This record gives sequence, C-alpha cells and structure tokens, in this order.
Amino acid sequence: MLEKIGFPINLLWGYIGLTIFMIGDGVEQGWISPYLVSRGMDVSDVSLLLTVYGITVAVAAWMSGVLVQTLGPRKIMFMGLLSFFVGSIGFIGFGIYDLNMNIMLPFYAIRGFGYPLFAYSFLVWINYSVPIKHRGSAAGWFWFMFSLGLSVIGPFYSSLAIPAIGHINVLWTGTAFVIIGSVLAILVNKDKVPEQEIHEFNVSELIKGITILKEPIISMGLIVKTINGLAQYGLAAFMPIYLASFGYSITEWLYMWSAVFTVAIFANLFFGYVGDKIGWRNTIQWVGGVAYAVVLILVYYTPHIFGHNMIVMTFVICLCGVTMAGYVPLSALFPMLAPKNKGAAMSILNLGAGLSAFLAPAIVGLVFESLGAQGVLFIYAGCYILSAILTPFLKTPSELEINK
Repeated sequence: MLEKIGFPINLLWGYIGLTIFMIGDGVEQGWISPYLVSRGMDVSDVSLLLTVYGITVAVAAWMSGVLVQTLGPRKIMFMGLLSFFVGSIGFIGFGIYDLNMNIMLPFYAIRGFGYPLFAYSFLVWINYSVPIKHRGSAAGWFWFMFSLGLSVIGPFYSSLAIPAIGHINVLWTGTAFVIIGSVLAILVNKDKVPEQEIHEFNVSELIKGITILKEPIISMGLIVKTINGLAQYGLAAFMPIYLASFGYSITEWLYMWSAVFTVAIFANLFFGYVGDKIGWRNTIQWVGGVAYAVVLILVYYTPHIFGHNMIVMTFVICLCGVTMAGYVPLSALFPMLAPKNKGAAMSILNLGAGLSAFLAPAIVGLVFESLGAQGVLFIYAGCYILSAILTPFLKTPSELEINK
C-alpha cells in the first residue's frame, strides 16, 4: 500500500526517525524568543542568539551534501545528533537557567548544526536509494514528514506540555525526541547507500560544494531554489502590517499563516506524486513558478475587493501553501543535474534555501517603506516568473547529450 502511494518502504524507519527528530527540534518553535524576553533578556541579545543560530543552520545545510558524498549519510546524521546533544547540554543545562549569554550563544550555535546535518543528509540518502521514477514522490514524503514534526506536532506538543512541566523541561524532552528519532533513522533503518555513490574523502571533494557553481545549470538551479522560498520567508515580515489596514488582527493572521503550512504538508505529497507523472520540470515551472506568481497577485488584491473577509482571505493565502509545494520535485531534480556529484549538487540546493531566508526579508526592508505591500508582492511575483523561465533549462547531462 505504501509503495502504491510513492512511499519508499526501504526507508520507512528513516522517515519515521526524521519526523521524531524534527518534533524534538520543533518544540521551541514560536515561543523561545518571547520566553527569553519575558525572563528579562534584552531583545537585542535574543536577536543575536537567533541570528547566530540561523548562520550555523545555513552553513550546516550547505555542508551536508558534500559531507554525505564523502563520508556517507549515517556518519553525518550522527554528527547532527551529536551537535544537537552537545549544544542542548550547554544551552539548556548551563546557559538558560541564569540567562548566561556567554554560554548560551556558542552552545545554541552548536545546536544549530544539528537538524540540517541530520535531515538534509537523509534527503541526500533518499536520492541515492530511491529509483528515479519515484524520487518526486519520495521528496514529497520527505518534506511532509519534516514539516509534520517541525511545524505541526512539535509546536502542538509544546502547547500541551509547557503548562504541565514548564518551558525548560520541554526543551529537555525535545532532546529525548531527537535521540529516539536518531536511533530509528540511523540504526533501525537498514537501507544501504550504493558504494559507488560515496567518494574518497579529500579536500577536493569537499570544495566541490563551491566549485560546482561554475556549471551554469547548477547556478541557474541555485537561483530557482532561492526564489522558491521568497514568499515563505518574506510574507510573515509584512503581511500582518498590510492586512491590519483592512481590519485583520494579529491573531487572525497567525491563524491564516498556520493554515498555509497545514495545507502545504499535504500538497507536498500531492505534487511529489504529480511531478513523477507529468514531469518534475513541468510541475516546478507551472505550479511553483507561474501559479505561485498569480497567487501572490491575488493575495494583494483580495482585501481590496473583499475587505475584512476571513474566509476568503484564508482560502487565498492557503493557495500559497499549495503552489509552494510545486517546488517539491526540485529536490529530486537537483542531484540529477550533476549525477557524478550528487552530494555537491544537494549542497547547492540547501544553500538556496539559506539564501531565501536572507533575501526575502531583505527585499521587504528595501522596498516596503517606499512601495508598500504591492511593491513587495509584485517583485516576488516577478521572481517566480523568472523561476518559471529558468526551469526548462535545468536539463540533466543525458538530456543535453541527446539534444546535441
């Protein structure tokens, strides 16, 4: 039954372990910043803490592909577990009780290496072990299980556990989830990566995560992946302000934004399957590129047309979650652009995700004050059209050879 819906049965325990790991990482989503401020920590210090954490997440994401290519996924996933565990011991055990910034900052940074090394290494593993015709569905399942743990179950568990055991104890239980998930994904999961996929460990292999950008197709793929996350990371920075002018409260915005990601996790599965049927590039181009651009224009005009109408606005904003999932096949396509250096290619894919998180709010900061929400949304829409234009050029070496 699982195979019929595109689930790689050989990696079952890996997927289950991924979800449990991400529950542990997601227990602090949404409350760590206000909690630290409520304890008396300066907003600037909290901002610095989260910024440094974000930097280590981006670095780990970029490194994960080339490290898996040279050392294998199990070792790198274990490094992710070790980073999360050591970081948690220092951050929770020695730093957070007294709000000691000198301890909290380095250990929270170490903790930031944890989930990218674990989760993105497993994504590379999927691309090594799953047949090409099912990789879109397998990528859809990856993002479904990843988001289910990080954005759905983790925060929901916290909402129930914090009143019962307190914030700090919830963080400790998060570490327990991470350990359990790691055991399932690394040890109980018996799938083996083909030996020919693992290269000899040396410096030249590691720097391929940079030098591979000399290939024009990889550079174009990086642009497409960077565009992929613009709305995801950017809308939250200005939409509450924009919608407030039409009478929407912050609570209503949070409801709509959580609905987007609830819709997205199921859309990930759907478009992973669709991508395998109608083509990965077609799905990325028309759903992720063109349709996403149209939806962003609708997001701007809907409150102008319908005013304060929660039902209509929620429906339109949820279309962002649907079209966002159109990029799911990119996780399957990207390693095929460099079949001899899949790990390095996946490193660039992950780098694109990190660049999205930086570029999206930067556009808001540069444009919102002068051009407003209309300017930001139209720029985002233009970027998604650019993504649609570039996607047909993301051809594999074998396809390029045939076309010669």
